[in-house]
Amino acid sequence: MDFLKTLGFDPVMLGAQIINFLIIFFLLKRFLYKPVMDMVKKREDVIKEGLKQAEESRLTLEKTIEKEKKILSNAQDEAKKIIEDTKTQALEISKEIEQNTKKQTEKMIMEAKTQIEQEAKNLERKLTENVSILAGNMISKTLEGMFGEKEQKQIVEKAIKDIKKIN
Repeated sequence: MDFLKTLGFDPVMLGAQIINFLIIFFLLKRFLYKPVMDMVKKREDVIKEGLKQAEESRLTLEKTIEKEKKILSNAQDEAKKIIEDTKTQALEISKEIEQNTKKQTEKMIMEAKTQIEQEAKNLERKLTENVSILAGNMISKTLEGMFGEKEQKQIVEKAIKDIKKIN
């Protein structure tokens, strides 16, 4: 043991240092290690929760992006359908307008023909009257020296009746 004393080894000091070490270790464990470990554990839980929320957010974002793509696709399909429906309706409307225009044109033509026929009949009637008057005048002038006034009147009236029968 002399050897240990020459090296400066003191068993009492060693025991005191071991007791001091155990007391400091106990105090550190009791008052410092547990709170530090609790803080580390809480921090670890917060980090895990943050990672979990980040993963949930990523999944939600992916779902939202997929929904958005579906909505856009549906909107494009709906827009195409609306455009096709509009084109179909426009064609139907143009055909209907064309048919209405044809009907109105035919109606106007028929009315014009009717009006022309009536005017032609009126003109024909007036012409017949004028011809009858002219013929009567001509006959009366021609017959003036040949027959008496009464006979001339009868001949003119008969000629006018005959002319009117012809038309």
